[in-house]
Amino acid sequence: MLRAPLLAAVCLGLLLLAPAAEAAKPVRGAAPASLHGFLLRADEPAGNSFPRTPSFAWNPVPGATRYQFQLATSSSFRESGLVYSTSGLTTPVVAPTVMLPWITGNPHALFARVRGITASATTAWSAPFGFDMEPGPAPKPLPSEPGLLRWSPTEGADGYQVWFIDINNPTPKMETVFTNVLDEREFYTFHRTASWTNTVRWRIRALRTDRTDDNLQTRQNGLPAVGYGPWSPVYSSTNPAYSGGPITLGHTVSDVVSNGDPSSPAHRLMPAFTFSGDQAINGTSAELFRVYVFTDRQCLNRVFTSAVFGGPAYAPRPFGPLALPAVPAALPIARSSYLSDGSEPTGYTFDGLKVKPSELAAPATPTTAAPSDSDSNPGSSTPSPAGPTQIQIGSGVLGAPVDLWDTDWPSSGYYWTVIPVAAVSPGAISTSTSSAAAIGSSTVNVVSGVGFSSGDTVLLGGKGNQEAVTVVTVSGTTLSLAGTFKFAHGVGEPIIRTGGNLQYQDLELPQDVCAAPYNRVARFGKNSEPSLTAAGELFASGLSTQGKLTAGRSNQAFYGAPLVAWTPALGASVYEVQWSKTRYPFKPEPNPKNSNALGTLTLGTSTVLPLKPGTWYYRVRGFNYALPTGAQQMSWSDPAKIVVAKPRFRVVGGGK
Repeated sequence: MLRAPLLAAVCLGLLLLAPAAEAAKPVRGAAPASLHGFLLRADEPAGNSFPRTPSFAWNPVPGATRYQFQLATSSSFRESGLVYSTSGLTTPVVAPTVMLPWITGNPHALFARVRGITASATTAWSAPFGFDMEPGPAPKPLPSEPGLLRWSPTEGADGYQVWFIDINNPTPKMETVFTNVLDEREFYTFHRTASWTNTVRWRIRALRTDRTDDNLQTRQNGLPAVGYGPWSPVYSSTNPAYSGGPITLGHTVSDVVSNGDPSSPAHRLMPAFTFSGDQAINGTSAELFRVYVFTDRQCLNRVFTSAVFGGPAYAPRPFGPLALPAVPAALPIARSSYLSDGSEPTGYTFDGLKVKPSELAAPATPTTAAPSDSDSNPGSSTPSPAGPTQIQIGSGVLGAPVDLWDTDWPSSGYYWTVIPVAAVSPGAISTSTSSAAAIGSSTVNVVSGVGFSSGDTVLLGGKGNQEAVTVVTVSGTTLSLAGTFKFAHGVGEPIIRTGGNLQYQDLELPQDVCAAPYNRVARFGKNSEPSLTAAGELFASGLSTQGKLTAGRSNQAFYGAPLVAWTPALGASVYEVQWSKTRYPFKPEPNPKNSNALGTLTLGTSTVLPLKPGTWYYRVRGFNYALPTGAQQMSWSDPAKIVVAKPRFRVVGGGK
């Protein structure tokens, strides 16, 4: 007979379906406490200065169903000072979707606050958390090799700007790169004496591309975010005298130094290539060189072609090669001055094929939406749909795609060699007119246009009507000229090339020097991926099943949506996150907050996963904007396990 009274008491009591973590009754006006920022885990040592946009966490408010969060440049949070705001947060963590500018104050320049929203009330705002965004110190020089500058990578940087202190022609010479190495081609090209190459003075600063969030909104109040950090002091690098002899390959150099052995580490950034000597296999000495990169040991499948350069090192530049002399008369000028950047004249391989350096490729288009995922449905003829645009990139030009894709080093990698190059004048060739050309004409039809090219100087006609003209373009058997004819010309009159633009000719075939007995070929690997764990513990934060703010451990479950973070991948500009119910095969789940695309893109190094209760696996990869359009994906991280607990309910209240 005890069942009826007990049941009646339950029915007459107040029935609240609430997670066990919310045993306490809501307290109207109780503000969230312990608001703080962090980079990887909510339990990391407290700090008030961050090199990249931090995540934020606070102690949960009993009874809160959601939270509202704001960032501002004013501790009073005036409307004009609001940088970012969001509501609808269901757990006490947030990953802002804006790139915060470098900004410091006394004592702080940025402020965060949060408040809870219960079923019947809104709490007071928390005490403001003040913090600063500081880029950290400027990059510092690292040990390097002749002809090469190298510096410490800056966490969160997209690239670097290097200032050559002693070159002004007429403005200061600055180069932008997306790796941590820069060759000294300005100092070596057409120069071999120590007065040109012995000492190089330089400064450097880190760059970052301005990006906007998944709603394509910038900072809420339009606060600018400058794209560079502070200039370094003036550094001075010295080089030994250039030595000749047979070309011998050296190291590949970036964040690591590799000699190509399987035990050597893979590069996380695009490397520089170093060598010594200047002689081709036939003993010919050269003052110019190219680096070629292949996927095969035989040096046939070329994937990267360097610009022509002088010196014992080469590092790719996204904004073009040097403006090499185009005519023989310009060579003495080049030997007495620093060359500016420009478009490289026509180059040819040893067997006569035209060469286009990778530095002159069209700029890549950045990935701004979660792409189709080939491993989500293997063998399907219908790829999974890509998501909508989530990221918007600033107006800065990204430059030519001069990076290489990740490899599974050491089982796979790239092969490279150095080929000597000569600047040569085209030899004399002759043909004849195939049709008449009137006075004042600027074109002439010839029997054969083979061998003629832009910039050639030719003599047209015979005794009495011979005149010198310059070829502008060649189209089949039609030569277009820089000027007009002063004389009329008939059919069959001779045309003799007397000179022309310099051509940059390879002095060897890569397949020859890569083969025995020369074996002038070396190997390297490239691999960059973010890390999701450290010492077996997740970079994850959120609400525990006991209703407390917690950081993830392998044997711990979260209640509600957890925030996950990762270490930056060198070279990555944005990141993609996916989650799956199985580790292998990894099958990405649709993201309801991204039009059911398989994952999400994010600006920073953290995001809140919209996971339902259960056991999950998530992974992260970066996108490298220095890779070609449509192929900018970097390596996936190893999947990490994360558990979201089912809510537990209890009856609170009751009758007598």
